[in-house]
Amino acid sequence: MAAQVRVLRQRVKAVQSTQKTTKAMEMIATSRIAKAQAKVLAAAPYSAQITEVLTALATASTLDHPLLTERPNPKRAGILVITSDRGLCGGFNANVLKATEELTALVRSQGKEPVYFVIGRKGVGYFSFRQRAIEHSWTGFSEKPTYDDAVAACESLLPAFVAGSDGQLDDGTQGIDEIHLVSTHFESMITQTPTVRRVAPMQVEYVEQTPDAPLLPAYEFEPEPGALLDALLPKYVTTRIFAALLDSAASESAARRAACKAATDNANDIIKILSRQANQARQAQITQELSEIVGGAAALAAAGSEED
Repeated sequence: MAAQVRVLRQRVKAVQSTQKTTKAMEMIATSRIAKAQAKVLAAAPYSAQITEVLTALATASTLDHPLLTERPNPKRAGILVITSDRGLCGGFNANVLKATEELTALVRSQGKEPVYFVIGRKGVGYFSFRQRAIEHSWTGFSEKPTYDDAVAACESLLPAFVAGSDGQLDDGTQGIDEIHLVSTHFESMITQTPTVRRVAPMQVEYVEQTPDAPLLPAYEFEPEPGALLDALLPKYVTTRIFAALLDSAASESAARRAACKAATDNANDIIKILSRQANQARQAQITQELSEIVGGAAALAAAGSEED
């Protein structure tokens, strides 16, 4: 009985130690969410403006840029997967990787070979464990991404895309014909949704100007629109990747906060149950000891009366 009480108290201490960790991570994640959301909002005006400029450029140009041209027979599709570097964030990584598997199945059904570019240690571990080749990987910044991180990913993706599946890069690796992006969109503190988008070739939509439609700005292009497309389209792709990184960072913090809060609440429930069991075991031990004392005293009293 005493051993049972000791084991239960040790378990209570272990759960309390875990609870302190999850509570601290919950508070850290909560503080990071606001900063991550602020970065997403700060990057939105630039993204909107460069999209507006590219729309005007697309209208004025012949659209023969590699990033805007569909390949006649695509063979290899690059998939950029954004995951987290750390765990304890619920189904955040599982949802992204599930969406990646669905995209992989779709790409293979179209006769294309998926080529993985992975951001985050969890994604790298997932593909490495399944012995799937990773073309490039980046880790260490999932919670606090910077624009330079997006540039690094873009510098690997764009040359491979421009080379195409029939070409090779300087290091001998084969190029790709498409770029797909799998990340998590932050909708609210409760909901984070995995999203799949095709980044390249870009799909340009022509919109007829109607009396009710807003007019495009009257730009004067210098140099020619084609040269500007060469300069702005890579920046646009980098902006899309950076926006996805920021969105994913906010989603990761929100998912970690929810997971750690649930773990903290569960720890409270476990501590209450274990404490109750320890108290019951202690009461049973005390009752047994009292019964033994009373029984011993009664036996001594009976032995004394027989001697008299």
